[in-house]
Amino acid sequence: MTTAQDPFDREALPAGKADPALTADDVRHLARVAASLAEQVADLERRLDEARRLQTREGTAAVERDQEIHHLASRLRTLRRFGLDLSLGRIVADDGAVTYVGRLGLTDGSGERLLVDWRSPAAEPFFGATHGDPRGLRSRRRYRWTQGRISDFWDEVFDPDALAGQAALDDQSAFVASLGASRTERMRDVLGTLHADQDAVIRADAAGALVVDGGPGTGKTVVALHRAAYLLHADPRLGPGRGGVLVVGPHRPYLAYVADVLPSLGEDGVQTCTVRDLVPEGATAPPEADPEVARLKASADLVRAVGPAVALYEEPPTTAFDVDTPWGQVRLRAADWAEAFGAADPATPHNEARDDVWAALVEIVADRLDLDEPLARMRQVLERDTDLRDAFDRGWTIVTPEDLVADLFSVPAYLRRCAPHLSPEEVRLLQRAEPSAWTLSDLPLLDAARRRLGDPDASRRRRRAEAAAAAERASMDRVVDDLVAADDSDLMLMTMLKGDDLRTSLAGAGGTDATTVDPLAGPFAHVVVDEAQELTDAEWQLVLDRCPSGSLTIVGDRAQARQGFAESWTERLARVGLTRSRTATLTINYRTPAEVMAVAAPEIRAAVPDANVPTSIRSTGVPVAHGAPTDLERVLETWLAENPEGTACVIGPPAGLARHDRAHGRVRVLTPQTAKGLEFDLVVLVEPESLGPGIAGAVDRYVAMTRATARLVVLGRALPPGRSRASVEKEHENLG
Repeated sequence: MTTAQDPFDREALPAGKADPALTADDVRHLARVAASLAEQVADLERRLDEARRLQTREGTAAVERDQEIHHLASRLRTLRRFGLDLSLGRIVADDGAVTYVGRLGLTDGSGERLLVDWRSPAAEPFFGATHGDPRGLRSRRRYRWTQGRISDFWDEVFDPDALAGQAALDDQSAFVASLGASRTERMRDVLGTLHADQDAVIRADAAGALVVDGGPGTGKTVVALHRAAYLLHADPRLGPGRGGVLVVGPHRPYLAYVADVLPSLGEDGVQTCTVRDLVPEGATAPPEADPEVARLKASADLVRAVGPAVALYEEPPTTAFDVDTPWGQVRLRAADWAEAFGAADPATPHNEARDDVWAALVEIVADRLDLDEPLARMRQVLERDTDLRDAFDRGWTIVTPEDLVADLFSVPAYLRRCAPHLSPEEVRLLQRAEPSAWTLSDLPLLDAARRRLGDPDASRRRRRAEAAAAAERASMDRVVDDLVAADDSDLMLMTMLKGDDLRTSLAGAGGTDATTVDPLAGPFAHVVVDEAQELTDAEWQLVLDRCPSGSLTIVGDRAQARQGFAESWTERLARVGLTRSRTATLTINYRTPAEVMAVAAPEIRAAVPDANVPTSIRSTGVPVAHGAPTDLERVLETWLAENPEGTACVIGPPAGLARHDRAHGRVRVLTPQTAKGLEFDLVVLVEPESLGPGIAGAVDRYVAMTRATARLVVLGRALPPGRSRASVEKEHENLG
């Protein structure tokens, strides 16, 4: 933590900003923040140590203790991580009131507010004020922190007369100035420089689906992640115990890139994953090799075939069946079987509803005999009737998800019956020699089958748990009887053990077997989907099944859809089942230099005329360079030598990358698909013509080019349009 006496790095501050008079109020206030932080860190350490030493075995108390430990540890990590740079800046209202805004709220020992949480309504003007709508502010100051000290700050004055001589004005706002900073392998911290258009999206209500539509560099991902943190703080429907938030990203490099964002905002309980992570088989599943098969499996109609497929394992016997019991014979008619099978709750998975159906069948037999015998006794008798069990098993069969989906791909008649919309040729295409050779396109079907069928071992585990509980009760009865018999005290205290409450306490929690819980199974209160334009209708079912509330933040760009995206977001989402959606469009490109967009925009517009190409607000003065693939090593070596900071990425087709693979700590080698959502100071696009024709090729080139935040070099085998060989060779000399 920096010293409270001087949080400003005077040597780093630009000329005109180092005057102590400009920062005296901030220095005093940040000294109070530093003192409060030290007190809170010490207090949190003490409370965390006490909570960890607290011994308890009671179920509820143990859960509450663990929750308290998690809360204290999370808060402590955030305070230790940032120290004074929790403070983002300050605002001055029209009435002169000064409010300091922070990553977290902070008060001193007397309860006075030192920092307001950035997600609170009081902080909203810090992000949302503009000269057109100052939100009741005189001024706003934003800090730039470097290694724990303020290396720069920017003042924006909305009432010049009220703050004459009290602000350091320059011609570059904090937001634009931050865009030229070098990139690292993790997404930069941008909380202090969120723009008004982005903040408005972040604070939008969580009800329904909100589409954040924007081209490259508009900050879609930043908005989505900050929105997740905001909603967790502001919306009680997303609070603890309500399901939490899931973030679904396009690929693993993306998840690594954004890994620090939510923890830096004080939220470390958000689950993040890719679509393939949602299903266990996704870990090893390759892409579908046949494009036509992939197209068929991309449809939600095929996912819906799982319902009829399961229903074929829930068919009650249609003939009468005689059941012999010690109390007489009962004839089960077809209507009795149908009644028992109809007792299953439609919301209960098939395998887990099996015990409910059996219980209904036992009750029908008991009612027919009109006996006073306990149902548990009748159940024991019927469990031993192998003929009855066999008939029941044939009607309500235990099925695994893997077997059900494999049968669809290996038994044509089964697939035809469950998916009548398929043509004979399409049924033939979907059959394969190895039914369980799962691909990425199979994941939505496997997930739907797993949800509809449930745990195939649920019934067995339940019976085992019931038997163990019965044995424990019998053992407890014997112990209690012995203790009561041996009690010769006047008060006969041991008779208290006959009470059910005390006996339950002595027995402990007991109960069912512990089962492994899939943290990605949901349900979640809110789901964020980034690069959503790439999801197929079938993959959307994976997402929606985990978000029954329909509260989603959907981030994407129709122009970056490799398979094309001709319809509107409203039409696409309505087709997959999201009828309540609204769209917020971002049109300002804060990342990509105008020089790069001048080359990238024609590329995508030629294939997607209505592409939402954003307008760049910054220019580097560095034109896009062109060269040949053989120039790659020279380009990288020169850039690395001249730029001690920042990251570079070589992007191209897999075959081209194999020829130019290069290992270096600051240089990545990616395909356009795995570069989506990332950004680099230098992008070298290798063999762009090899990315192919059509929409997919144009999208790949557009995505690759727009990853650059400072410089783009295109190394192709063909000449750029309108360029001569001599002009390109002249450019080669200056590639570095």
